[in-house]
Amino acid sequence: MKNIDHATVEGFGREWDSFDQSALSDADAQSMFGDYFSMFDFTDLGEGFDLGCGSGRWAKLVAPRCRTLHCIDPSDAIEVARRNLSDCPNVTFHRASADDIPLADGSQNFGYSLGVLHHIPDPEVALRNAVAKLKPGGQFLLYIYYRFDNRPLWFRLLWRGSDIGRRVVSNLPFSARKGVAGAIAATTYWPLARVARLVEKSGRDPSSIPLNWYRNLSFYTMRTDALDRFGTRLEQRFTRAEIQAMMERCGLENIRFSDRAPYWVALGTRCASSVA
Repeated sequence: MKNIDHATVEGFGREWDSFDQSALSDADAQSMFGDYFSMFDFTDLGEGFDLGCGSGRWAKLVAPRCRTLHCIDPSDAIEVARRNLSDCPNVTFHRASADDIPLADGSQNFGYSLGVLHHIPDPEVALRNAVAKLKPGGQFLLYIYYRFDNRPLWFRLLWRGSDIGRRVVSNLPFSARKGVAGAIAATTYWPLARVARLVEKSGRDPSSIPLNWYRNLSFYTMRTDALDRFGTRLEQRFTRAEIQAMMERCGLENIRFSDRAPYWVALGTRCASSVA
C-alpha cells in the first residue's frame, strides 16, 4: 500500500490552486523564509530537491541560490509551482510522492520538506526515502508540526479543542472548507496576531499568545494557513525528541533545531555510514 493519503493530497491540490501565492507579499515571503531557513547553509549549493513543493513559494527563493532544484509534489499543485517558477530555468518538476522520488540515491547535495511529512501516513518511511537521495554530508531541512511540548497545559488543551474543529471542517466539501477557514482566519488568527503585535510594540514578550507568529504577516497568509490547518484531513504531531530520534534512525546526524517559531524546524546532514 502506498504511503499516501489521497484525500489529503487532493485537498492540497485545491488549496494551492485557490491560494497560488500570487498575492503573497515580498515582506511575508522573506519573513517566513527567514524563519524556516535560518539554519540552512546556502554556501556552494549544487543540486537539491523540494519534497512536497506545493505552490513553489519556497522554491522560488531557493532556486536562485543553487545549480539545480527538483520540485516534487503528488498533487495538482505541481502545475501551480510550474507556473510560479516559469522564469527559473534551473528548476525541474516531478509529479511524484515520497514513495517514488524520481532521483538517484546518493545524488543530491541538499533537500528540504516543510510542512509535509506530518500529512503522510508514515512520516518516517517518507523521511528515510528522502534522506537516501542525499550524498554523504548533504543537508536536509525539515519542518514537522510540534506536539506543543514546549507549551503549558492550557495551550495544549486549547489545541485539542481546535483539533476537534479541524476534524469536522476537513470533511466538508472544499468550498465549505475554504469558507470556514476564511472565517477562522478573520475571527481568530487576525485578532490574536494583532494583539500579539501590540504586546510586542509595548515592549513585552508576545510568545505566550497563540498564533503570535502571524503578528507581522498579512491576512492573505493567515487565510492560506487557516485552510492548511483546518482543511487537512490527515495531521500528525511530534515532540522535539521524537523528531530527533526519527531523523537519526533515517540516517541523519549533526541535528540542530531552530529555537524560534514555527516549531519544529530541524536540520541534519546525511551520515556517511548510512550510505549502502
